Amino acid sequence: MGVMNELLTDDLFLTAEQHGAGRQQSVMLQGAVDWPGFRRAARRLLAQQVAPECVSWHCSSTPVQDLFAAHSLAPPETPHETIGLPASDAPAVNVPPEFLTLCQSVILHSDPHRFGLLYRLLWRLVQEPGLRHDPLDADRVRADQLAQAVRRDMHKMKAFVRFTSAQDETFRSQPTGGPLHVAWFEPEHHIIEATAPFFARRFTQMRWAILTPECSIRWDGSKIDIGPGASKADAPPADAGEQLWLTYYQHIFNPARLKLKMMQKEMPRKYWKNLPEAQFISALTAQSAQRQMAMIGQAPSTPRRRIPVFRDGRAATERAQTALALDQVQGGEKPLDLATLNLAAQRCRACPIGQHATQAVCGEGPSHARVMVVGEQPGDQEDLRGRPLIGTVAAGSVSLPALAGK
Repeated sequence: MGVMNELLTDDLFLTAEQHGAGRQQSVMLQGAVDWPGFRRAARRLLAQQVAPECVSWHCSSTPVQDLFAAHSLAPPETPHETIGLPASDAPAVNVPPEFLTLCQSVILHSDPHRFGLLYRLLWRLVQEPGLRHDPLDADRVRADQLAQAVRRDMHKMKAFVRFTSAQDETFRSQPTGGPLHVAWFEPEHHIIEATAPFFARRFTQMRWAILTPECSIRWDGSKIDIGPGASKADAPPADAGEQLWLTYYQHIFNPARLKLKMMQKEMPRKYWKNLPEAQFISALTAQSAQRQMAMIGQAPSTPRRRIPVFRDGRAATERAQTALALDQVQGGEKPLDLATLNLAAQRCRACPIGQHATQAVCGEGPSHARVMVVGEQPGDQEDLRGRPLIGTVAAGSVSLPALAGK
């Protein structure tokens, strides 16, 4: 499998002599996502040759049941011990690097059996070397499913968080820093801390907080703070920005591109209760067929202007100007200015595009600029106005001379 990574650190727990091989043992982790604690515990248990069915996993906040709790735990009269936290040496354990990545994702899942599953996989990787080459193993498949669910939940959080501005005490004392933007979200799994760095990178310049039932994260412009859980009532009411977003959402809804099954797959109904635009989804989808037929029945629109089509009766002077411009472009005998290039492009009929286009869109700016910006094909606004990079923010929204002149 290539390079193998060391899985666990070398501190934790009591010595092997203090544990009977057949005794039931409990591991208390510090929280639902205590990855370092799980690493230390698993390493010590493995060094003591404690089988997975003899371990019960718990968290300091809520108990986490063992994978084998329903059928494989020792009988009640069996002595039950809780593993402590004093440091102790344990031999290193080598596992495939991808197993570490898998563990870091699975531990974020809300399944109470996840710790038992991961320790069982670790045990089997050591006892059954061929397991790493068996992608269809039931334990591996289950762990992959949990990791995929975590990744999906993180993706949905990034997509469905909606911020509302609030004037907190910091804003009142220092208005230049801007208001606090607050969002409410209900994740399925323990993904809040793992997803926080994404929002810190995405919204670095603004102060924000994301409230969830489990915990809350807050960004003050320099660091992320983790706080206790909250309720939806703690989030501020809708502001003017939300109303602007709702207006925008209704106008960009395209009934001709609606695919209900795909939309519900990408935006499951369980997220709708916290999405302000969800109030319009049912009405917009119900009207989609009628709106689509209305769009089909509309007469075609006429562009503001089209490139004039040359006919036999056109003036000879225009023909001469066009021929001269095209000859200069094709011959390349001397540098051409943008005005000449623009003239040649507007009069070109070398392909059918020239017969039906609104107009050609040429470049702008100083001919000796040190920086040149190259964009994609013109959008609707560029086509109508005949100027480059004047459409949406994604396309540029800045003038080429402003960039090229610097």
